[in-house]
Amino acid sequence: MSEAALIERIAARGDGVTADGRHVAGGVPGDRVRDDGIIIPGPNRTQPPCRHFGKCGGCQLQHVAEPALADFVRDRVVGGLQGQEVAFGDVLPAVLSPAESRRRAVLTALRTGKQVAIGFNAAQSNQIVDMRMCPLLMPELLALVAPVRELLTMIAQQRRPVKVKMQMLDQGVELILEGVKAEGLDAAMALQDFAGAHKLARFAIDQGDGLEILWQPEPPTMRFGDILVEVPPFAFLQPTATGQAALVDAVRGAIGDAPAVADLFAGVGTFALSVQAGRKVYAAEGARDAIAALMGAANRARALVATEHRDLFRRPLVPTELNRFGAVILDPPRAGAEEQVKELAASTTPVIAYVSCNPASFARDAKMLVEGGYTLDWVQPVGQFRWSTHVELAARFSR
Repeated sequence: MSEAALIERIAARGDGVTADGRHVAGGVPGDRVRDDGIIIPGPNRTQPPCRHFGKCGGCQLQHVAEPALADFVRDRVVGGLQGQEVAFGDVLPAVLSPAESRRRAVLTALRTGKQVAIGFNAAQSNQIVDMRMCPLLMPELLALVAPVRELLTMIAQQRRPVKVKMQMLDQGVELILEGVKAEGLDAAMALQDFAGAHKLARFAIDQGDGLEILWQPEPPTMRFGDILVEVPPFAFLQPTATGQAALVDAVRGAIGDAPAVADLFAGVGTFALSVQAGRKVYAAEGARDAIAALMGAANRARALVATEHRDLFRRPLVPTELNRFGAVILDPPRAGAEEQVKELAASTTPVIAYVSCNPASFARDAKMLVEGGYTLDWVQPVGQFRWSTHVELAARFSR
């Protein structure tokens, strides 16, 4: 038998990879794999903390020790840039969110007979892994899983999937159930009792004809900097406080003391409101409810934040608009911001702080910016989705 091959890195989907390109499911850098596929454990392997690991699709890398996990997050960013042949400066050490810090989750539930399964889907499958533990979620979210399972025995239809959306807000947990049937007085009273007993910040259901807010003692909020935002139902928020802090700190460092800043794809104001003190901010967002929430928060706080409801894919800011700003913050969805980046590449904006949740689309956009005359000064990798192959980052471009 030939010598066992060394696994040198982890591929984008979580497999270990040897020097000759062989992919090994469950392999970790430092492991060795024999010709018959048997893995000889190396120093970067650890015991997965969850009993569902290997079945649940929520995590792919629980068997990877912390230093190697941080290396994977960093290497994903570097690999994307190298694949596009983009010159870059410093790549900072990765920031990893800790266990039990995920404050936002979408689960699936299915009622079969008198039993309800609820959890993440199995890897590459529609099968639900019935969640009995989760070292990923905040304890407050995990504590709701069992009660929601019991509640769904009343209002979930047989063999019809229910989406269970949970998010931690300032006032407590927001819970949204999609695909249920709550008919009659008993069901309505049970839902009210459930919300009160679990001190929910907001409880809403969708029975197929739109979202109904059943419980909301006060407008639920999130704080960005010194400003409270009344967030719409299941508005997009960064999934962990640690990850959000890392991205905000990186953006703040990138834009420096620029007196006028544009925040593009601003959402409900994660970055615009966090950096607005002492400067003027223009915020643009295509989602109407998100930009309305941001505008309301800025007005109540009398912050110098001007907002615009604008589809930046169809109507990106052009150079004559961009050149008014000392810095631009760009935080697009996974597909990136190709149309807006083309306009930025033609502008004279001195600094761009780019926040991305996809190293591949970021590298594509980075190539356009560098070809347009920008320098990629540094990149901050962020492993906000702990134990996942999903990697985020913040970067600074300058002219």
